[in-house]
Amino acid sequence: MGCSTAYHLARLGWTDVVLLEQGTLSCGTTWHAAGLVGLLRASESGTRLVQYSSELYAGLEAETGLSTGYRQCGGLIVARTDDRMVQLRRTAATAAAFDLDCEMLTAEQAQERWPVIAIDDLLGAIWLPQDGRANPTDLTLALAKGARSHGVRVHERVRVLGVQTADAPRGRRVTGVRTDAGDIEAEVVVNCAGQWAKALGDQVGVTVPLHSAEHFYVVTDQLEGVHADLPILRDPDGYIYVKEEVGGLVVGGFEPVAKPWVPPSEIPYPFEFQLLDEDWEHFSILMESALKRIPALEQTGIRKFYNGPESFTPDNQFLLGEAPGLAGYFVGAGFNSVGIASAGGAGRALAEWVVQGEPSMDLTSVDVRRFSPYAADETWLRSRVAEILGLHYAVPWPDREPETARDVRLSPLHERVAAAGATFGTRNGWERPLYFGPTLDYGWGKPAWLAHSAAEQVACRTAVAVFDQTSFSKYVVRGRDALATLQWVCAADVDVAVGQAVYTPWLNARGAYESDVTVTRVGAEEFLVVSSAATTVRDLAWLDEHVTEGAEVDVADRSGDLAVLGVMGPRARDLLARLTDADLTDAAFPFATSQELDLAGARVRATRMTYVGELGWELLVPSDAAVAVYDALHEGGADVGLADAGYSAIESLRLEKGFRAFGRELTPDYTPVEAGLVFATALAGAKDFLGRAALIDRRERLRAPGPRRRLVSFVADDPDAMLWGGELVLRDGEPVGQVTSAAYGATVGASVGLAYLRRDEPVTSAWLAEGGYEVDLAGERVPITATLKAPL
Repeated sequence: MGCSTAYHLARLGWTDVVLLEQGTLSCGTTWHAAGLVGLLRASESGTRLVQYSSELYAGLEAETGLSTGYRQCGGLIVARTDDRMVQLRRTAATAAAFDLDCEMLTAEQAQERWPVIAIDDLLGAIWLPQDGRANPTDLTLALAKGARSHGVRVHERVRVLGVQTADAPRGRRVTGVRTDAGDIEAEVVVNCAGQWAKALGDQVGVTVPLHSAEHFYVVTDQLEGVHADLPILRDPDGYIYVKEEVGGLVVGGFEPVAKPWVPPSEIPYPFEFQLLDEDWEHFSILMESALKRIPALEQTGIRKFYNGPESFTPDNQFLLGEAPGLAGYFVGAGFNSVGIASAGGAGRALAEWVVQGEPSMDLTSVDVRRFSPYAADETWLRSRVAEILGLHYAVPWPDREPETARDVRLSPLHERVAAAGATFGTRNGWERPLYFGPTLDYGWGKPAWLAHSAAEQVACRTAVAVFDQTSFSKYVVRGRDALATLQWVCAADVDVAVGQAVYTPWLNARGAYESDVTVTRVGAEEFLVVSSAATTVRDLAWLDEHVTEGAEVDVADRSGDLAVLGVMGPRARDLLARLTDADLTDAAFPFATSQELDLAGARVRATRMTYVGELGWELLVPSDAAVAVYDALHEGGADVGLADAGYSAIESLRLEKGFRAFGRELTPDYTPVEAGLVFATALAGAKDFLGRAALIDRRERLRAPGPRRRLVSFVADDPDAMLWGGELVLRDGEPVGQVTSAAYGATVGASVGLAYLRRDEPVTSAWLAEGGYEVDLAGERVPITATLKAPL
């Protein structure tokens, strides 16, 4: 990753680059990597990164004269269970959405491509012809040579002792590094230190949440029927992968419960080209599975047992980008055993970020700013990593929640909603009620808990529901230049009267989404910003980055100080009127306004906003008063049909109304034009804002012929079809897009969702009405009705 980043920085014209290696190149964990390059990832942006990696690796020898060992041998994934077959059919549909080659195979066809496997227990497979493998050490050396040829200086046997920093107008910035060979002044420092990256980050207060786990594989003697072009074999139900090596096989895998190595702060030095002790007992679950899949291994010798540490992150996604609070400090680490596949594309993406000052594509799923400081705790990381490694080959159930390292951040209402029967999910460390009913059951069809979520939806649509939304991010922006700062960052006009609330995008220089928030003016020079739970660190960093030098602005994170209770539904006013003397009529309290009022003995801020499309108020309550307000709502709401409700209901309710979500429909790859939200910007007025010029350009280009995408709503025609998001959308049998979000909507009585569709002309209501639309639901075509307007 370090060599790739240096190489791409130089290719972009940044040639005053020094790469430091404490040992020799590849000596840490790279040298013992398996070298698998599987192109298809869960997201389109992740897939594009690996596609670029494969192209780079294939052409690097011609540029540098050094072989990377890259061979496009194809990949075979086999299935032992019905659930796995559903996953593979969904994977094949995802490949079609991303325009990648993929073919469903029978077990017999799989054996034709991999003759030495047993197939008696297999139900089928998929074939990915563009997958490949590389030699990790050769690849590293080729990238280093390419970097040197463009002016990069590579120094081996130089250990970084620390990063030097200085105070900046807002926060700090890097000024150089200290090494055992002397100091180096630098305006940018990129931490690609692998399993050492966390310890380096800790020195300067940067959260780099990764922890090493032991990763096992064996190399066998030569085996009859094995040849250099044998595809990569993955048998995820048996937790194993297999590839050819010098006529033998590399057999490794991802066991369900991993074995974490020492904490990042205790990694020994030096640690070069070293392995850990053999642990045949721990490896046995993988070996037994390999013997079942490849019976000839019973008579084949083991040439070498490898047990090497590799670093994993809390959510199985790597860490990329500029660290919040320390300008010029970038991270590229924590690759969760996909470092070889990802390094080419990730190195380019990181270099572009360094040079351009912001990402050139959607990197939200790997952005280092997705983690709050709690994630740096080594005990917490150790617990989570034991689970994460095993998820590589676990069935990727929809809406799966982690089981380890929970209860980090609790709402003051946690005990109350738990006593009411909540089942919790987690977001940015917060425990949040998903629904009120039995524990999660995972599957591809309708889950048992859906009936409980549906009842909560009905309560919200017909009576009143209360949602604990304390996990919302909440920031107070105040000062002489608070308005000017927010007017630049917000695409909508927030120069409104005190008490007005404005829904607004935050856009980047390309006119695409960086966040979507609600801004309430609470004073002449004071504003309250409410955002999603997942984006706290990212939002604060973005806001801080765009405060002009010398501006008088103070930004305070109030996320942990205020509880939030969403009181939503047609009876919401009736309920709240029993608890306050404030006038809640439309005339006195219109939509998109906010007031402080006394409610149930507490001073709260009530904002008339909704993410479920019903009459309602979001109540921001001091944490120490939250329980009293919650209890009062329940005491006063018994005869108006009050029900507790959770985030699963919110998801369904917002999709029935066509409301978008950041990270799903609103990403750094899409602008308000594609999302259908230009009306939520000040584009029609004279106000300037970050991304305005690019947004105008995008709107004009999309009026001309050429490729474009547009977000549409849809409802499944079959009420029994359960959609989860990610499904392929077809028009008259041809792929045209992908579902971004889907859930069961109790009001419409079917799965409902949002999807981006592709077309070379504008996506119009007439074009939608003329076509026959379907989604691919694990190989089954389910008709849908697609519209520009929301179903409700």
